[in-house]
Amino acid sequence: MTTLNEDVKSGLPQGEASRRNIASRRRKGAIWRTIFLSATIFGLIALSLLIYNVANEVFGYVAIEYAVDPATLSDKPLDELNKDELVAVLQGNMRKNAFRTLENEKPMANRSDSEVYDLVVERVLKPQTLETWTLRDSWFNKAAIDAQVASDFPEAKLEFRSWISTSFLTTPMSSDPLRAGVRTALLGSLWMIAITILFAFPIGVGAAIYLEEYATDNRFNRIIQTNINNLAGVPSIIYGMLGLVIFVRTLEPITSGRMFGADSGNGRTIVAASLTMMLLILPIMIINGQEAIRAVPLSLRQASYGLGATKWQTIWHHVLPNALPGIFTGTILAISRAIGETAPLIVVGASTFIVTDPDGPFAKFTALPIQIYNWTSRPQPEFAHIAASAIVVLLVMLLSLNAIAVVLRNRFSKRG
Repeated sequence: MTTLNEDVKSGLPQGEASRRNIASRRRKGAIWRTIFLSATIFGLIALSLLIYNVANEVFGYVAIEYAVDPATLSDKPLDELNKDELVAVLQGNMRKNAFRTLENEKPMANRSDSEVYDLVVERVLKPQTLETWTLRDSWFNKAAIDAQVASDFPEAKLEFRSWISTSFLTTPMSSDPLRAGVRTALLGSLWMIAITILFAFPIGVGAAIYLEEYATDNRFNRIIQTNINNLAGVPSIIYGMLGLVIFVRTLEPITSGRMFGADSGNGRTIVAASLTMMLLILPIMIINGQEAIRAVPLSLRQASYGLGATKWQTIWHHVLPNALPGIFTGTILAISRAIGETAPLIVVGASTFIVTDPDGPFAKFTALPIQIYNWTSRPQPEFAHIAASAIVVLLVMLLSLNAIAVVLRNRFSKRG
């Protein structure tokens, strides 16, 4: 009775008013639950469309015309021939001077099986792509495709092709989409990301520790914090312009390798691109590092101080181990942004066509996003297929790097 009187005095709804209030709250909860579910479904649909569009370009029928019918070169399929048999095919179908030139460039004994096979395709078969079809057309319009090939390309062979393959990963860039690969771009991306993490991780974590554990609340440190927060939203091309001025031009003796005896001619190297990407992801890493350090309970620090530990011992042995899972989460987000950036690399000077693999941090380079951009700008439909294949390679590389970071994060979480 006392509780009822208190509820009446407090103004809480009673009886029918209380039931209407509860029903209203439940309706609002149902509405918001529907909105959240709709957002999730919309995201899944968008992701499914992305996967569908990429897969639609990666697979499909291709009408190819060969200068020499592959069946006339050997009793077995060419991809089943060993190296000696492939060399014999080359000798039997090339002029002696042309074969001697290849031998002088690099002896056949020093070439791999795949290299000799590529020579047979390039110098003997000489395939030409006459028409390509997407996976959707290949599945649902097979009869129409057969009729078109028989009518328009009677000498061509219709092959179902996966544009992404082992040779696609191990072959450098080429002007011929049938022989083009992403090896050079893939190695360039791996070099760039590795050097970026090497510089960005310790600097980002160190800055986060200083700002969260050592910095006092004064005007100077508040200005630094505000600028870091603002820099996280700066367009990436601005970082590209900054990298061009600082790393490519001002620090050219260092980024070109001249100071280390590995002069590349200019500062448009992997190191310059990596340092530019470091500037791009540092604000993200610092902010996430601060949040992870801030999430460590204050009682843990007080317990450490109570046992006589110094501030640095407390940070090193207690704060950092507990904050590392959150720091790795920020690293994953930063890597995800850096690995797909194109604008800063274009400004810094990444090559759009290069067939030489990077052999060090001071080498000229290209990257997978640059390669994809280059291929999608070509008018020939074949380049759209290999661009989609390069997107798959980029996504797999991104997911692989993220998986490594997730494993490390989970390991430190269990250890903490």
